[in-house]
Amino acid sequence: MNLRISTAPHIHHPVTTKRLMIYVLLALLPATGVGIYAFGLPALLLIAISCLTAVLCELIWQKAAKKPVRISDCSALVTGLILALNLPANAPWWLAVIGSAFAILLVKQLFGGLGDNFLNPAMAARAVLLASWPVHMTRYVAPTFFSGVDAVTAATPLSTKSAELMDLFLGTIPGCIGEVSKVAILVGLLILLFTRTVTWHIPFTMVASVFVFSFLFGLGNEEEPLMFALYSILSGGVLFGAVFMATDYVTTPMTPVGQMIYAAGIGLIVAVIRNFGAYPEGVTYGILLMNIATPLIDRFLPRKIYGYQKEGKKA
Repeated sequence: MNLRISTAPHIHHPVTTKRLMIYVLLALLPATGVGIYAFGLPALLLIAISCLTAVLCELIWQKAAKKPVRISDCSALVTGLILALNLPANAPWWLAVIGSAFAILLVKQLFGGLGDNFLNPAMAARAVLLASWPVHMTRYVAPTFFSGVDAVTAATPLSTKSAELMDLFLGTIPGCIGEVSKVAILVGLLILLFTRTVTWHIPFTMVASVFVFSFLFGLGNEEEPLMFALYSILSGGVLFGAVFMATDYVTTPMTPVGQMIYAAGIGLIVAVIRNFGAYPEGVTYGILLMNIATPLIDRFLPRKIYGYQKEGKKA
């Protein structure tokens, strides 16, 4: 008898990995479309380069390692697209190449491929790019339908608190390609919920956590705490991170309670970094730190055990 060893989950389900990845790609289409419309050809080129690099790196690795070629599951494509949407539209092309290669080769494939990586590949790559080339990663351009198109360094609404809430919601602000339009992100969330690709636990808890902690931290400021909290969830990458990155199957807890603890932890870290740190954004580091904490959350939370005998019942 042949024994096949594979990563979790081990329960048969009609929904395949490829179908789930296609659902994610569909959910990313609104943010991608708005990003291309807002920032033009540079955004389109970055997205194309990032996606192509991710797919090619996975193909080359699997060929070189003599492993089954699985690029058709679209997981590499999703990683490349998410990374691209986390880049400024005026970032140099080689930044997308380095980021995608790092995400696929070092974070995903080096640890065994899909299902074995303990960090979100796109988030880990973004953190490396941010630490290595902070000027390129924080130099944004305003959307073409926004007044002014000159590049601004570290002058996003998150760091200057200069935009109106409606501007933040609609996306007429400088920022990364995929995070500017909150309307497009919410449409993507509805697609994910409708297709049952994700549940509400992580995105809603993370956003609520950022809101609550920002409100509490804002009590000591001159700004109105409620407006400060609303500004916090609509600025930066909170919504995009909550919908598309914090919900990664591989790096999140398995139980609903664990997922809510995980998401609340991300929200707390984001609020602390934003309010008490020198860096205006904290979504990347919040997600990565809680990715690391996921095994501990799973270990200490009770899970349903299959195949045990209930008390008071005979076999």
